[in-house]
Amino acid sequence: MFKPTQALFRSIRRLALTTKQVNKGYYKGNRTGSMGRHTKHGGYIIEWDKVRTYVVPSNLQDFQLTPFVTRKMRPTRGRFEKDPKGGFSGERYLERWKIENGDD
Repeated sequence: MFKPTQALFRSIRRLALTTKQVNKGYYKGNRTGSMGRHTKHGGYIIEWDKVRTYVVPSNLQDFQLTPFVTRKMRPTRGRFEKDPKGGFSGERYLERWKIENGDD
Protein backbone atom coordinates (compact mmCIF):
# COMPACT_ATOMS: atom_id res chain seq x y z
CA MET A 1 0.00 0.00 0.00
CA PHE A 2 1.34 3.43 -0.96
CA LYS A 3 1.51 6.04 1.82
CA PRO A 4 2.65 9.47 0.63
CA THR A 5 3.10 10.83 4.14
CA GLN A 6 5.93 8.40 4.90
CA ALA A 7 7.89 9.51 1.85
CA LEU A 8 7.39 13.15 2.76
CA PHE A 9 8.34 12.49 6.36
CA ARG A 10 11.77 11.17 5.36
CA SER A 11 12.63 14.33 3.45
CA ILE A 12 11.26 16.62 6.16
CA ARG A 13 13.42 14.88 8.75
CA ARG A 14 16.57 16.20 7.04
CA LEU A 15 15.47 19.86 7.09
CA ALA A 16 16.46 22.25 9.87
CA LEU A 17 14.12 22.52 12.81
CA THR A 18 11.90 25.52 13.32
CA THR A 19 10.41 26.87 16.51
CA LYS A 20 7.00 25.48 15.54
CA GLN A 21 8.25 21.89 15.30
CA VAL A 22 9.64 21.64 18.85
CA ASN A 23 8.36 22.54 22.28
CA LYS A 24 9.67 25.05 24.81
CA GLY A 25 13.38 25.57 25.15
CA TYR A 26 14.25 25.79 21.46
CA TYR A 27 15.89 29.12 20.64
CA LYS A 28 17.39 29.52 17.21
CA GLY A 29 19.34 32.72 17.78
CA ASN A 30 20.88 34.88 15.11
CA ARG A 31 24.61 34.08 15.30
CA THR A 32 25.56 37.19 17.24
CA GLY A 33 27.29 35.45 20.10
CA SER A 34 27.20 36.37 23.75
CA MET A 35 28.48 39.65 25.15
CA GLY A 36 28.71 38.35 28.70
CA ARG A 37 27.27 35.78 31.08
CA HIS A 38 24.24 35.23 33.28
CA THR A 39 24.53 35.29 37.05
CA LYS A 40 22.85 32.85 39.40
CA HIS A 41 20.65 35.69 40.71
CA GLY A 42 19.12 36.46 37.29
CA GLY A 43 21.41 39.30 36.30
CA TYR A 44 23.73 39.66 33.35
CA ILE A 45 27.40 40.65 33.49
CA ILE A 46 28.91 42.20 30.37
CA GLU A 47 32.38 40.89 29.64
CA TRP A 48 34.06 43.77 27.83
CA ASP A 49 36.54 41.44 26.14
CA LYS A 50 33.64 39.97 24.17
CA VAL A 51 32.06 43.31 23.16
CA ARG A 52 32.71 44.23 19.53
CA THR A 53 34.47 47.52 18.95
CA TYR A 54 34.99 49.18 15.58
CA VAL A 55 38.01 51.39 15.03
CA VAL A 56 37.23 54.54 13.07
CA PRO A 57 40.15 56.06 11.15
CA SER A 58 41.40 59.26 12.77
CA ASN A 59 41.61 61.27 9.54
CA LEU A 60 38.63 60.48 7.33
CA GLN A 61 39.47 63.13 4.72
CA ASP A 62 42.50 61.16 3.48
CA PHE A 63 40.82 57.77 3.92
CA GLN A 64 40.88 55.72 0.70
CA LEU A 65 37.51 53.95 1.00
CA THR A 66 34.42 55.96 0.10
CA PRO A 67 30.95 55.85 1.69
CA PHE A 68 27.92 54.55 -0.18
CA VAL A 69 26.39 58.05 -0.27
CA THR A 70 28.36 61.09 -1.31
CA ARG A 71 29.15 63.73 1.28
CA LYS A 72 28.57 66.51 -1.25
CA MET A 73 24.83 65.84 -1.55
CA ARG A 74 22.63 68.82 -0.79
CA PRO A 75 19.22 68.25 0.79
CA THR A 76 16.55 68.06 -1.87
CA ARG A 77 13.36 70.05 -1.43
CA GLY A 78 10.00 69.51 -3.05
CA ARG A 79 8.41 72.20 -5.19
CA PHE A 80 4.88 73.24 -4.29
CA GLU A 81 4.17 76.37 -6.33
CA LYS A 82 0.41 76.50 -5.75
CA ASP A 83 0.39 75.78 -2.04
CA PRO A 84 2.05 78.16 0.45
CA LYS A 85 1.75 75.55 3.25
CA GLY A 86 3.97 73.07 1.42
CA GLY A 87 3.34 69.47 0.49
CA PHE A 88 1.69 68.44 3.75
CA SER A 89 -1.45 70.56 3.58
CA GLY A 90 -4.76 68.74 3.61
CA GLU A 91 -6.31 71.02 0.98
CA ARG A 92 -3.60 70.21 -1.54
CA TYR A 93 -3.90 66.48 -0.84
CA LEU A 94 -7.68 66.48 -1.37
CA GLU A 95 -7.36 68.57 -4.53
CA ARG A 96 -4.80 66.16 -5.95
CA TRP A 97 -6.90 63.14 -4.94
CA LYS A 98 -9.96 64.54 -6.75
CA ILE A 99 -7.91 65.16 -9.89
CA GLU A 100 -6.57 61.58 -9.93
CA ASN A 101 -9.66 59.70 -8.69
CA GLY A 102 -12.62 61.88 -9.56
CA ASP A 103 -15.37 63.11 -7.27
CA ASP A 104 -17.00 60.42 -5.16
